[in-house]
Amino acid sequence: MTSKITLNSGFRLWLQRLLAAIFLAGQVIIHLLKIRIHKRNTLEQMAVVGPDSLTISLITAAFVGMVFTIQVAREFLYFGAGQAVGGVLAIALTRELAPVLTAVVIAGRVGSAFAAEIGTMRVTEQIDALYVLKTDPIDYLVIPRVVACCVMLPILTLISLLTGMLGGMLISSNLYSISQVVFLDSVNNFLQVWDLCTALIKAGVFGALVAIIGCSWGLTTTGGAKGVGQSTTTAVVTALLAIFIANFFLSWIMFQGTGSALVG
Repeated sequence: MTSKITLNSGFRLWLQRLLAAIFLAGQVIIHLLKIRIHKRNTLEQMAVVGPDSLTISLITAAFVGMVFTIQVAREFLYFGAGQAVGGVLAIALTRELAPVLTAVVIAGRVGSAFAAEIGTMRVTEQIDALYVLKTDPIDYLVIPRVVACCVMLPILTLISLLTGMLGGMLISSNLYSISQVVFLDSVNNFLQVWDLCTALIKAGVFGALVAIIGCSWGLTTTGGAKGVGQSTTTAVVTALLAIFIANFFLSWIMFQGTGSALVG
């Protein structure tokens, strides 16, 4: 009985914080329309989201590209369609794997940091000090993080896409004797400009979700050090859930109907 009450109260608190995140997203949009951007903080956060996260993103993308090629190439070769391996890998990475996995990495690395940093500021009353100094925490803390994620995540996604393609090409040429010329021709035949656009759009949306959820969970932190830890964990889980749900709806909107990557 006690555990059930605790579960219900925990879920109710999560819904309240989710609602607070939605309201925060609205405030962010309003502040961005007024062009209230703290330049120094924004550049600092862009360095955290971009260059500091580059290595882990590239390692993830390279191994994902290699593993995907291993799983697909042998089946395609069995059916005599080895020339399509590069194109299928390009579509999979561009439409789904590169933006989603890069966002997952950023959610785990950067989203948790946002929640922990701002949560610590909340429980140590530094947020209240900002109000005393007549500084809006949204302008000073939230907007720079949102802008940094929305700008840097598409860039990281493109770099991860290229790295994943390189990893897949190395595996296909060395393990399955698919020449690099055939691989690249397949990529050129399958991949379209719209696919790259969808990757960038998804990455931008995922970046906004990670930043807003991390900041919102930080701003609503209570309960001292224990509360900071709980906020950090919950923020990452919520961000991952939001990424997967948003990915479904974005894919549903962008790729409705029948079609072929070979047409056009």
